[in-house]
Amino acid sequence: MTEKSKAIYPGSFDPVTRGHLDVIERARGLFGTLHIAVLSNPEKKALFTPEERIELLRSETAGLAGAGVLEFSSFEGLTARLAVEVEAGWIVRGLRSAADAAYELPMAHSNRRCGETEIETVFLPAGAETSFISSSLVREIAAGGGLLEAFVTPGVEAALRGRFSS
Repeated sequence: MTEKSKAIYPGSFDPVTRGHLDVIERARGLFGTLHIAVLSNPEKKALFTPEERIELLRSETAGLAGAGVLEFSSFEGLTARLAVEVEAGWIVRGLRSAADAAYELPMAHSNRRCGETEIETVFLPAGAETSFISSSLVREIAAGGGLLEAFVTPGVEAALRGRFSS
């Protein structure tokens, strides 16, 4: 049985950015439980392991506002299948731009129809202060030794500096 007060927020979170945290905080206020699902894609070379990304998410969300319960896991495969497995009735996605919407809308339609039950997607638009942030941009700035304060929290910045100083 799918729980309508539970949502999943899937993503790579490699690394978690201030934009991700904004979406998590706002979604946490909308749902009784928000399941943050870290995508593990063997085809892509991730900077952090799924376990490291979950640990960063746990530490960076500990102080966020919102009454909703947070759950964490990693997954491979279809988001709609994961939603059924964790008994979520909703998928949360953040939108930064029209390009994101063009990509996410067909995914939302597919997720609604390809699961065992119809799963709805809730889109949360990024605020102006985070709409330009992407994990790939953050990785590029970190690799070049640039300033990261506007993009990630101090804890994530420390993890990035540690990764790129090796």
